Amino acid sequence: MFKAFVEPFRHEFPESLIKQGGSAGRKPKAKAKNWSGTLGRLWHYLARRKGKLMLVLLMVVFSSGLSLLGPYLLGVAVDNYLEGSGGRPWALFLTGLGLVYAGSSLIGWLQNIWMIEVAQETVYRMRSELFAKLHRLPIPYYGKRQQGEIMSRVTNDIENVSSTLNSSAIQIFSSVLTLVGTVTVMLLLSPLLTLLTFLIVPLMAIGMRWITRRTGPLYKQRQRDLGNLNGYIEETLSGQRIIKAFSQEERVIREFRERNKAIRQSGFWAQTISGFIPKLMNALNNLSFALVAGVGGILAIRGTVTVGVIIVFVEYARQFTRPLNDLANQWNTLLSAMAGAERVFEVLDEEEESRDEREAATLKEVKGAVSFKGVTFSYGKEDEGEADTLEGISFTAEPGDMIALVGPTGAGKTTLIQLLSRFYDPDKGTITLDGRDITGITRDSLRSHMAFVLQDSFLFQGTIRENIRFGRLSASDAEVEEAAKLANAHSFIVRLEGGYDKMLGVGGEGISQGQKQLLAIARAILADPSILVLDEATSSIDTVTEIKIQDGLQRLMQGRTSFVIAHRLGTVRQADKILVLKEGRLIEQGTHESLLRQGGFYNQLHNGQIEDREAEAEPGNGG
Repeated sequence: MFKAFVEPFRHEFPESLIKQGGSAGRKPKAKAKNWSGTLGRLWHYLARRKGKLMLVLLMVVFSSGLSLLGPYLLGVAVDNYLEGSGGRPWALFLTGLGLVYAGSSLIGWLQNIWMIEVAQETVYRMRSELFAKLHRLPIPYYGKRQQGEIMSRVTNDIENVSSTLNSSAIQIFSSVLTLVGTVTVMLLLSPLLTLLTFLIVPLMAIGMRWITRRTGPLYKQRQRDLGNLNGYIEETLSGQRIIKAFSQEERVIREFRERNKAIRQSGFWAQTISGFIPKLMNALNNLSFALVAGVGGILAIRGTVTVGVIIVFVEYARQFTRPLNDLANQWNTLLSAMAGAERVFEVLDEEEESRDEREAATLKEVKGAVSFKGVTFSYGKEDEGEADTLEGISFTAEPGDMIALVGPTGAGKTTLIQLLSRFYDPDKGTITLDGRDITGITRDSLRSHMAFVLQDSFLFQGTIRENIRFGRLSASDAEVEEAAKLANAHSFIVRLEGGYDKMLGVGGEGISQGQKQLLAIARAILADPSILVLDEATSSIDTVTEIKIQDGLQRLMQGRTSFVIAHRLGTVRQADKILVLKEGRLIEQGTHESLLRQGGFYNQLHNGQIEDREAEAEPGNGG
């Protein structure tokens, strides 16, 4: 039957998902939690507000009890009337019935308010821990995942958990209590009618099992598809200029439609199949009502039970199926929440950046003596046959030295700096700072003595003053402005509307790329580091401005160990030592003059750049 139903849509949905209700041939991650594990971890968060949660559950018990008392009072009233008992006036019954339902409504309102408070506190803690976890994960984690997909876990998946805790959690618990109480009273009133009511339970169980085996994996697939779509949206919005520059709008829209279609398909099947639940429950509910009313009427005629009992029993029969129906309706929300919670817990279970050793030192002062001894490193350690990115690198830098790193693209220059700052640890060899292995220094302490000016400078949304002060939060306004002057950024800042208080957009939107680079240099100056890293720091700055800031950079590097990555060899002539890298190996090292005398690879690079400049200077080649 199911295959016949989905046949018209088979071309839109993977065969394996139709058969299994899950992702096509994907192996589940070892860290993916089962239901009991996921619920147990959610309870761990909820238990932090155990007192209020217990109060909420107590209110649910009272509310469920009152909902059971109402029909019973109604049946007693009917029997009293039919028996001609006038001992209890109708006004008393109506008043009691009104108080019961009013009390049930008031308690329901209070329990919802308190549960929302517990739920929001729980989600607040989960979101806080998840965000903090993201800052403890190693750099490679972000290199393998889209930013939007990670953001989806912090926003969409957490929100799914929030909506379930706010509404569904109470309803599920209330439904279970109501179900247990209803069955108990029904058994006391008439075991025979109770047995008739129970006839629908196996049918409900079979239908629910058939549906949930398919919808559970589909909801997980929908969350994955949503994460992929968010990642793609974030990527395309960040790269709008490149997309428009290369006229790739149609291709981007086409790829978006493919991802959007994946969500439509997984969402369609999850909602379609789970949509059978209320239909199934309504049909079985009507069947139960017909059985109870028909057989109960016969029993009432024979005098086996009273009319009041039949009225009460019919109402309880509906109350018996209502919580089952509520549970079934909440099942979709619960499945989505469990899928979201699993994705959140997957991140929380990710291996963090290796912890600092217990005896790791916190450095108060750094002289800046750096030594690499036989350092080998590869980004793809898990892949057999993966070539080393760096192999057998050995050199020393004395305090205050300017070390230049040159070589072709992909030679390993940036990787060497990432090892020095412990974004990665070497596979072999050692790196020392002032004679101490850097693995014996806390990362925070190590990086606090370093400052970076990268090729792609990043600025946060905020004022120019705040972006410069990011280098040292305790700096005064005067120190911020002094750093800007040294970086030759002060003159353009004061010409901007708002000056140092000008608000920049996301990523520093509102100023040019060269101006962003100047602010990044000012931020590094303000940090007052012992080790300075310049990764093509002047690549986005025009020649005139570059000349102006060279004096500031020279003052900044004075007395500090500096590592300068450069493609233009003219900018590193004054380096105390030039390291020439090629294909991950250190093939030459020395001063500019000594390397030229060797006539090796550095000499070839130098002569090639001279020839390029001469060719550009020839008439007709200036563009």
